[in-house]
Amino acid sequence: MLSQAPIKSVLLTDGFLYNKNKTNQEITLQTQYLQLLETGRLYCMRMDWKDNMPNRPHQFWDSDVAKWIEALAYSLASHPNGEFEKKADEIIDIMESSQLEDGYLNTYFQTVAKGKRFTNLKDDHELYCAGHLIEASIAYYLTTKKDKFLNIMCRYADLLCSVFGKDKGQLHGYPGHEEIELALIKLYRLTNETKYLDLATYFVLERGKQPNYFDIEKANARNHTKFNNYKIPTLKSYAYIQAHMPILEQKEVVGHSVRALYYLAGVADVAYETNNHKLIKTCHRLYSNLVEKKMYITGGIGSSLKVESFSFDYDLPNDLAYAETCAAIALIFFTNRMFLYEKDGQYLDVLERALYNGVLSGMSLDGTSFFYSNPLEVKKQAVDMDVLGLKSNMGYERKKWFGCACCPPNIARLLSSLGSYVYATDNHDIYVSLYTSSTFTNKETTLLVKTNYPFDETININMDQVCNSFNTLYLRIPSWCSNYTVKVNKKNIVVPLEKGFIKITRSWQKDDKITLNLSMPVTKVMANPKVRQNINKLALQRGPIVYCLEQVDNSDDLFSLYMSKDDKFTIHYDQSLLGGCTYLIGNIKKAVSSHKLYSKVSPIKLEDTTIKAIPYALFANRAPGDMIVWINRRFL
Repeated sequence: MLSQAPIKSVLLTDGFLYNKNKTNQEITLQTQYLQLLETGRLYCMRMDWKDNMPNRPHQFWDSDVAKWIEALAYSLASHPNGEFEKKADEIIDIMESSQLEDGYLNTYFQTVAKGKRFTNLKDDHELYCAGHLIEASIAYYLTTKKDKFLNIMCRYADLLCSVFGKDKGQLHGYPGHEEIELALIKLYRLTNETKYLDLATYFVLERGKQPNYFDIEKANARNHTKFNNYKIPTLKSYAYIQAHMPILEQKEVVGHSVRALYYLAGVADVAYETNNHKLIKTCHRLYSNLVEKKMYITGGIGSSLKVESFSFDYDLPNDLAYAETCAAIALIFFTNRMFLYEKDGQYLDVLERALYNGVLSGMSLDGTSFFYSNPLEVKKQAVDMDVLGLKSNMGYERKKWFGCACCPPNIARLLSSLGSYVYATDNHDIYVSLYTSSTFTNKETTLLVKTNYPFDETININMDQVCNSFNTLYLRIPSWCSNYTVKVNKKNIVVPLEKGFIKITRSWQKDDKITLNLSMPVTKVMANPKVRQNINKLALQRGPIVYCLEQVDNSDDLFSLYMSKDDKFTIHYDQSLLGGCTYLIGNIKKAVSSHKLYSKVSPIKLEDTTIKAIPYALFANRAPGDMIVWINRRFL
């Protein structure tokens, strides 16, 4: 099993991901702090809220605060900020004073629903909040070495270990919204307390067994809220929360997409920590179903906007794509774990697709506004008229905040932790997983990487310092790359490709230089014909970047454009465009309207037109308007 690079060992130094990380540190964390403050989330942990007061605490508010603290913790690792650290310490002090004697800590259940804790696990996000708080406490401890927050959450975790389990007198339940499984594994790895691993394993394996715990819970008269019966016919079962059957029996990824991928990340953790081969096979099975039948070209997942969930295989609508930012982030968590456990680059291919497209689209260029869902097609007029009654979710403009504000602090914590995804280690071996300008220091070895990836094809790696025990470097070759070259000290080398990596073993010396070139031609992509929404359509991709057309750059009618597989595109880089990016220029065709609504079948009249395509992740940062990823295909 590989080890993910510690956040303190990696420094992003330039380029696309560096700019996103810098914006997050300098702008996003501050604007989100103000939102958390203004909405009452930060200081509601004083537990002094009373009926009829403003800012009534919600079931999942604690998770928003936790994700922000976690994001701050990762940021402090490379960019110390005494003012922010002081604010975090103040919040942690409040938590300490508000924690109950038995270790319990939850804003909603200590103010709004007193005496009702652990009575509606299915709907009330209680363990979900606990999980995020635990993860935040671990991140804060690893960065600052302050253990107050960690001790608070260990007390809470100890309480959960006593409350839940198979023993007599314990609750035989599990979370309605998965997440705590990931946190418990992290806590186990930090403390080596096996009870945390045991509880994570219990939550993973108990879920969906009969009699279903949520049926028992629903019948319990102590329940204080009306249970959500999921009235949509296809979701009457507990499939919506992945509790319809035990995980080992599940054949496809179903239900709420964020919950499903948090769950799979936890399943992967438990599978490999316990060496459970049946669980490992389950991870493979569900991963294949996901990426082969239920994932957007952008790495977005979850196609049902109304219920934030997966629907059926190959159902991937563009204009009503749910593709929640949190879901793409959860996909990154799952695929990164699978890569670390199996040393297989296929998982990084999906991770990279999700990161550069489905996640980064979730935040504006200036770092102050966010998408909850990320559509692949926008018709501004349809949004303005709210023709489907879904205007709040299918917009063409990002929002400053949400009532359900899970996405903003979630993307903040991912961006703050980006450095830890760039490298991995196996004893003395180093894996370069993602390419970005950065410095990596591992014991006595220091790598300097310089590149303008994902817009440029060339990656330069310099051995700035070398430890005698280091001799093997693994370089990832993405699956989208058909042609690549590798040079060591300006000499071409040929190395076999295994599981998406080339392995270079030698006696490394200081100032050794590696040059990797990943050919990035413009590629036209087609979807499986079973994806009915994209039959006879093509999308543009270059390297890991999926491109889109915006109305601000192109025709007023993007939907009348036709592209053939042979149309040529030129590649341009503009430092002043959208923070610096590559755009594509191509000559294709545009349908000419006859001005009749219907007419006899005849060849479509086409005329030449020039289009400009930009990275999908950067759309909606200029003038509001239409946008498309998939373009009509012309066969003539």
